[in-house]
Amino acid sequence: MIRCDEPRGLGVPDAEARLRFEAEPQRSGGRTGRRLLVVDGEPAFELSYWCGTCPLLFRRLVTANQKLSLEDLREQLTGTLAEPGDGGVIDAFGALLPQGEYLPVLLRVEPRLVIPGREGDYFSGEQVDSSGIDQFWGLPEYPHTPYYRTFETAVDASAHLYEFVVPMVPPTWNDRERVEEYVELMDRGAVPTAVAVSTLDVCEPAIAFGDDQSQHWGLTHFLLDGHHKLEAAATAGRPVQLLSLLALGEGLASADDCARLPALRAQPRSARTQGPAAQGSSPADPR
Repeated sequence: MIRCDEPRGLGVPDAEARLRFEAEPQRSGGRTGRRLLVVDGEPAFELSYWCGTCPLLFRRLVTANQKLSLEDLREQLTGTLAEPGDGGVIDAFGALLPQGEYLPVLLRVEPRLVIPGREGDYFSGEQVDSSGIDQFWGLPEYPHTPYYRTFETAVDASAHLYEFVVPMVPPTWNDRERVEEYVELMDRGAVPTAVAVSTLDVCEPAIAFGDDQSQHWGLTHFLLDGHHKLEAAATAGRPVQLLSLLALGEGLASADDCARLPALRAQPRSARTQGPAAQGSSPADPR
């Protein structure tokens, strides 16, 4: 299931926004600093590097310790939204975000919890197949957080879409009783709603490497509300609804790429066919 509104202006001035996207000042030699997701004035996640030829990335930083749930909407979001704009949810969460254009997309996802370095980890699996390991560290990228994988599909013969849901704080911080409450609700057929601000990054290796030379489209949903719901859905093997507010202009993707997302997200799920995981190193990271 997917429902999509037209892009709309949302948000408040940067100084008032609890969440915003920032770029660090240029480093020596004129290189652009890191792209960051900032929460309550503190860097929370490092994002994919500007060049688009470095690997896809969301890396939790030590100052990421805040959720952005709205308790006034807790009861409403315990149920299913029929449309993205139902009940003023978009405007309520839009007040947490910086001014900009956002594409509201309402999805139904079946999350699978992934631990970095273990089975199903994108960073030590598909990304290594495409880009190799980091030349400096001699290791795959490491996101410093568990995360959820929810969907993937082919963009075309040379590109593949990967979807992730990233909690602002680890699932181990969740209240066990609330997780169990949502498990029980889902077992009775409820499909509660989570809310996220999302980015689309289109990345591809600068130099041919390994068996998979595809472009990687990373659709990354950073949870604003729904940490307990996502863990419960992953635990119970149940679906959850996700209202994504896609931040247009904040990812490494063109307007045309972003416009294709609803149609791509409506396709059947399909994994990319890959050869054996590549061994070796990727080009030096310009960061």
